[in-house]
Amino acid sequence: MSDTPKRFPDRDEIAAVHAEAEGVEPGAEGAAERRLAGRVMARRDMGKLVFLDLVDRSGRIQLLCPEARTGIVDVHLGDVVGVTGRPTKSRRGEPSLIVDELVLLSRIRSPLPDTFHGLTDIEQRYRKRYLDLLMNDEVRSDFLLRARIVSAVRRYLDSEGFVEVETPMLQPRYGGAFAEPFVTHHNVLDQDLYLRIATELYLKRLIVGGLEKVYELGKDFRNEGVTYKNNPEFTMLEWYEAYADYRDTMRRIESLIEFVALAALGTTKVTFKGHEVDVKAPWRRVRLIDELKEFDLWTADYDDLKQRLESRGVDVSHDKTWSQLVDKAVTAYIEPRLIEPTILYDYPIELSPFARVTEDDPRIVERFEYYVGGMELGNAFSELNDAEEQASRFAMQAAEGAGGNVEAEQGDPDYVEALSYGMPPTGGIGLGIDRLVMVLAGKDSIRDVILFPAQRERPAP
Repeated sequence: MSDTPKRFPDRDEIAAVHAEAEGVEPGAEGAAERRLAGRVMARRDMGKLVFLDLVDRSGRIQLLCPEARTGIVDVHLGDVVGVTGRPTKSRRGEPSLIVDELVLLSRIRSPLPDTFHGLTDIEQRYRKRYLDLLMNDEVRSDFLLRARIVSAVRRYLDSEGFVEVETPMLQPRYGGAFAEPFVTHHNVLDQDLYLRIATELYLKRLIVGGLEKVYELGKDFRNEGVTYKNNPEFTMLEWYEAYADYRDTMRRIESLIEFVALAALGTTKVTFKGHEVDVKAPWRRVRLIDELKEFDLWTADYDDLKQRLESRGVDVSHDKTWSQLVDKAVTAYIEPRLIEPTILYDYPIELSPFARVTEDDPRIVERFEYYVGGMELGNAFSELNDAEEQASRFAMQAAEGAGGNVEAEQGDPDYVEALSYGMPPTGGIGLGIDRLVMVLAGKDSIRDVILFPAQRERPAP
């Protein structure tokens, strides 16, 4: 059994003590005693004086350990220690702590890599994230940034009168997005359940119930591939606001992202995928159909659109419905050029089973998606609030499914019944938190902003 202490209370943050030591003259000592704890990440022996670099979440500081004052320093690279001492500066002017007492809190048993980026298997960065965090200051900073982003999202919505709620992750029916679900089985109930692909249908039930402004920030799950922007388990924000439409939601999402950028970074200007962009509101707005027309890809005929895409070398062999072809056209031709923050709005009804139609054209619905650096961040609607129309849209989606679209909505009679009690006009939106962090942190891969991204299990040795 370990004989190391069970706790090390009343410790200071390294960053604060480092700043305090900045104001001390070389060779002098601060008046107040400080207690620090962290991991030893460097050791230099200079005869009767040992230099250690101590790291905690807030930063790094040099420890000065004179043998006459500290005693024998039985510390290895990677050990976790607690120290008591006074802020000082070394002869070279390095902010430091001169140590009176050093306590071993945890002995390292496996050696740290000499240089983490020298590991031959790049997958180790994700598989052994604890080593990535230990050895890479930038990685720690990225995930602390993520925490500030999530906190700022909540502060914004809370300040705007939204109520944070929790809805089921295990659902008897999946819905609210075009995606293939993960399925599991509940033994006691003896029924299949689905890991949610979205929170939409439950959150809108709460709008029916009179909560008026609700949001949920949590995990969704989609049985899809792993790409630079997709992970099967991801973090999504959805909110719904009664008495608002998609124009109101456009303005709110611009305002939220600007607020979050300023709160987390202190600026709205970021560099993402090699592009310098400014997420300050207002954002550029373009109609989807206008963009498709510009590429001569706007046609309501499945065979015609398929031929136009095939003639340009786009693989549509797995696209069985017109809506899938439109999605492929958007992905191939429109998304890549939406570099500046852009709102792409007004979608064909076939692509949007939960959105209200526009006043001008019953074939077009009030939906928008929004992009930065050529990557979609989320999706929003003026929500459909007519029960009979919703039932008809579910039937349309069932036809999509019969036509070969495995991601089509399966329908939810209980949700249709909820709408029959009357839902106010409502604006709703989803925001991919992982993708937002990618943009604000300037990371090209979603695996760099998820602490434990999906990995293929390694075979047993």
